Amino acid sequence: MSETGEGKKVLRVLDGEAVWPPPIWLMRQAGRYLPEYRATRTKAGGFLDLCYNPELAVEVTLQPIRRFGFDAAILFSDILVIPHALGQDVGFAEGEGPRLAPITTQEGLRALGTDPLPRLQPVFEILRTLRRELPRETTLLGFCGAPWTVASYMIAGKGTPDQAPARTLAYRDPAFMTALIDRLVDASIAYLSEQVEAGAEAVQIFESFGSALPPALFGPLSLDPIGRIVRGLKTRHPAAKVIVFVRGGGPNLRRFVEAGIGDALALDWTLDPAHVLPELPPRLATQGNLDPLALIAGGEALTRGIDAVLSAVRGRAHIFNLGHGILPETPIPHVEQMIAQVRAA
Repeated sequence: MSETGEGKKVLRVLDGEAVWPPPIWLMRQAGRYLPEYRATRTKAGGFLDLCYNPELAVEVTLQPIRRFGFDAAILFSDILVIPHALGQDVGFAEGEGPRLAPITTQEGLRALGTDPLPRLQPVFEILRTLRRELPRETTLLGFCGAPWTVASYMIAGKGTPDQAPARTLAYRDPAFMTALIDRLVDASIAYLSEQVEAGAEAVQIFESFGSALPPALFGPLSLDPIGRIVRGLKTRHPAAKVIVFVRGGGPNLRRFVEAGIGDALALDWTLDPAHVLPELPPRLATQGNLDPLALIAGGEALTRGIDAVLSAVRGRAHIFNLGHGILPETPIPHVEQMIAQVRAA
């Protein structure tokens, strides 16, 4: 185990090195729990306006780095910029989440474009600026949504319980679902490749809705498409590092390991790392998995939760993180407590 050494800690972990104390960043670390974010969001107007505004998006990406000194900064954007860049009508209603014009037929799919890159040029400008402005010890992360998660929004037009509209359509019209997933795989490879060229040192693929898929659909709709994205990215950029996060994917972790998909697997909060990690290859990096609600609760519950993760990951290549995104009502002092406890380990 390495307790000292040169180089960016997150990248060292992604190379399989057990760095101690582990590096730390948080999913959604730039967001509504920070007053400076809320002030910047007001300046931007709409949420997508903020995502496409290089000056303001750089600012909100840097805010948690200035305040907390996290070991990684993740591009401020959204997983739905890909369908938006392909031509789908995408908007964000305050307090209600995303709203899209649903696409459920081959005709609707044919109306979309195939190349998202022209519309996403501001994102790459954001990354280039971040690479210049971040502290040299801070890793710059890019990301995209996994095809199944993005397709679920595209089909339903919003977030839905158990992603029933997309699952139903997968059964009723598998040819349409295959065509949509294929379109998103190709777009995601192009998008992540351009992110790496613009300065992202590693990327994360977010499969937020993995738990909705039954075993028969998990392979063709989640595991295989993510694998194709990782292979496609590494064909273009062999040194690129990929973190795969599948919320609710505990029963399928072994399938990702056996398929060799990703340089790190991010664990959600439902998994006990003390039981899961001994079953994984020793040099496979992991990430996670503190319960976001423990971070809200604070106090002894937070202390115990952090200790449990740290105890389980000592001696392994691990990035400390939450098991999902930080929630808007999270008290800032609790984040400070968490960082201090991890770094004092």
